[in-house]
Amino acid sequence: MSFSPLKPSIPPRTMRVRNTRGNGMPLARRLTVEAVHAAANDFATKSHDAASRREGNQLAHRLRGIIDQRQLTALFQPIIQMQTGEIIGYEGLIRGPSDSPLHSPLNLFKVARACNLSVEVEHLCRRVTLERFAELGLPGNLFLNVSPECLVQHPHDKHGETLGYIEEVGIDPKRVIIELTESQPTYDYDLLRAAVTHYRAMGFRIAIDDLGEGFSSLRLWSELRPEYVKIDMHFVQGINHDAIKLQFVRSIQEIAEKSGTIVIAEGIETDAELLMIRDLGVAYGQGYKIARPHANPATELSSDLRNLLRQNGVAVYPHEGGRGKALTAFKLLRAVPAVTPDVQNNRIYEMFNGDPTLDVIPVVSNDVPIGLITRTNLIDNFARPYLRELHGRKSCTLFMDANPLITDKRTALHALSQIIVDADRHHLFNGFIITDAGKYLGMGNAHDLMREITQMQISAARYANPLTLLPGNVPIDEHIDRLLENGARFSMCYVDLDHFKPYNDVYGYRKGDDILRLTGKILGAHCDPERDFVGHIGGDDFIVLFQSEDWEPRCRRMLDAFADAVPEFYSVEDRLQGGYPSEDRRGNKVFHPLVAMSLGIVKVLPGQFGSHHQISAAAAEAKKQSKKIPGNSLFIDRRQ
Repeated sequence: MSFSPLKPSIPPRTMRVRNTRGNGMPLARRLTVEAVHAAANDFATKSHDAASRREGNQLAHRLRGIIDQRQLTALFQPIIQMQTGEIIGYEGLIRGPSDSPLHSPLNLFKVARACNLSVEVEHLCRRVTLERFAELGLPGNLFLNVSPECLVQHPHDKHGETLGYIEEVGIDPKRVIIELTESQPTYDYDLLRAAVTHYRAMGFRIAIDDLGEGFSSLRLWSELRPEYVKIDMHFVQGINHDAIKLQFVRSIQEIAEKSGTIVIAEGIETDAELLMIRDLGVAYGQGYKIARPHANPATELSSDLRNLLRQNGVAVYPHEGGRGKALTAFKLLRAVPAVTPDVQNNRIYEMFNGDPTLDVIPVVSNDVPIGLITRTNLIDNFARPYLRELHGRKSCTLFMDANPLITDKRTALHALSQIIVDADRHHLFNGFIITDAGKYLGMGNAHDLMREITQMQISAARYANPLTLLPGNVPIDEHIDRLLENGARFSMCYVDLDHFKPYNDVYGYRKGDDILRLTGKILGAHCDPERDFVGHIGGDDFIVLFQSEDWEPRCRRMLDAFADAVPEFYSVEDRLQGGYPSEDRRGNKVFHPLVAMSLGIVKVLPGQFGSHHQISAAAAEAKKQSKKIPGNSLFIDRRQ
C-alpha cells in the first residue's frame, strides 16, 4: 500500500494521542482555547482599566465642580475645659455634598491628591470654615485643620492669604489655632519650621493633631514647639479599661507639663472616659460624649454633662494584673551607624542628605560614645553663608553635642523615663545612646520608650496580687489618696475570711487558693467597675472602695453569693455537718465551721480623715467587729 506524502504515516489514533497534553484535547484546539482565554482576560483588564479611568474622570469633574461652586459645608465640634466644662473653642471640619461620593473628607482629599488639587481644596476648606465660624459668631478659638505639605508648598501663604481670609470675615488671628494633620511623612522640617514661624508672627498659634498616630508627631512636637497637642483617639477610647493607654496618656501629660504645652484629648465617647481624662489632669477634651460635629453647634455644655464633670468622685484607673518581666533600655535598642571624630562634616552632611529618616549620628571614639550630631544642627549651620566652605573639611566634633544622654542597656524603662523627664528638653527629641559597660551599642528614642513603657508592669509584686491579679497595697493607697484629695464621699469595706487558715491546713493551699480567687471574683461581680475599686491586700484580706451609693445592698449580695458558693469546696460529709473536726496545736479536737465572709464598713465624708493610714485603721477596727458576728456578716461603723 502506498501513502500520500500529504497524509500522516502513523495511524490517526496514534496521532491524536501524541498531540494531546494530558487532557484529551488536541493541541491545536487547546492552543486556540488558551488564546481565547488570554484574549478574554486582556479584554476584561482593559475594560476594567477603562471603567476605572471613566470613574476617575467623573470624580475629577465632580471635584472641579465642588471647587468652582464652593459646595463644601463646615461643621464644628466643641472643645471643652475638662475641669469646668467651659467651651474654649471648636474644631472646624469639612464635608462635601451629601449626595456625592466626595462627601467624606477622606475621599475628598484622596481625589484632590490624585488630581493635584490638594492645595486648592484645602484653601477652599479654610475659607468656608472661617466664613461660617464668623457668621455663626461662635465663642472661643477656632482649630483650623492644615496639612504640613500645604503649609509649606503654596506660595501665596507667604503673602498672608489665610490672614487675608481672616481679616475679611473679622476674626482676630489670635483666636485661630492652625492644627497640623499629617497625611504623609514630613521631612523638610526646616521649611516647615520657617512657615510656622511666619504664621506665629501673624498672631496664629499651632496645634499638632493625632499625637501617637502620625508619621513623625513627636519630631513635629520637638521642631515646632506647639502651643497644643492632641492625643489620638485610639489612646483615649477605652482608657478606663486599658492600663497601657492610661500610661501613654500619663506620659504625654507629664511631657506637656514640662514643655508648657496644653493637651487636648480627642475621641471621648463615654462617661468613664470623660472622668478618666479629667482625673489625669488633661486640660481640654472633645468627642461624641461632649458633642458631635454640627453645622450649628451649641455654645454651652448641657447641664447633665456639666454635672458629670462636677462629680466629686474619681475614676477607677484600669489595673494590669500579673507579674511581668522587667524591661530595660536594651528593649529599645536600634542599630544606628556611628562615626569617629576624624570624619569630616561634609561626609556627615552626605549621610543626612542620603537618608531622610536619619535624624542623629553618634560619634564614637575607641568604642566609647562622645557625642551626637543632629540633622537640624548640622544643616542649619551649613545653610549659613560660607560655613560649609569654612568647616566642611573639619572634624564632625565641631557641630557635635558633647553632652548627650547616655544610658546603660540594663537601665529599667521606668527609670529611663524619669531620667528623660528630668533632663533638658532637647534630649527628649534627640534620643539617647545605649551602652554596654560604657561601650557603644546603639540608639534609643522617646517614641519607642513611650510605646514600651505602656506594656511594662512596674514592681508587679507591690502593685498586683499574683494569685487574684487584683491591685495590691500601693494602688489601694493611691486610690484612697485620690479620693481624699478630691473630697469624694465613699465607703471603705474591709473583707476578711473567717476560719480560712484551718481550711488551708486541712484541705491544702491549692484549695485555699481557689477560695481566694472565688472571693476576688464575687467582690468584682457585685461592684460597679467604673466607680468601685477592688483590691487584694494579701492572704484572705481584701478591700473594696465604694463610690456607688447603693453599697449596702451590694455588700449583702456579696455575702449571699459567697454563702451559696463556698460549700462546693468541701466534701459531702463536711458540707452536711456544716464544718469539720481537726486538731489544734495542742492536739485537742476542734470543730471548724465553713469558711465565712466578714465585711467591715467605714463611711468616709470629706474632711473626716487625713490619710489612707487613718482610714485603713478605722476599717480594720470595723472588720474586727464584723468577725465577732457568727457566719457571713456585715458590720457598719456608723460613728461620724
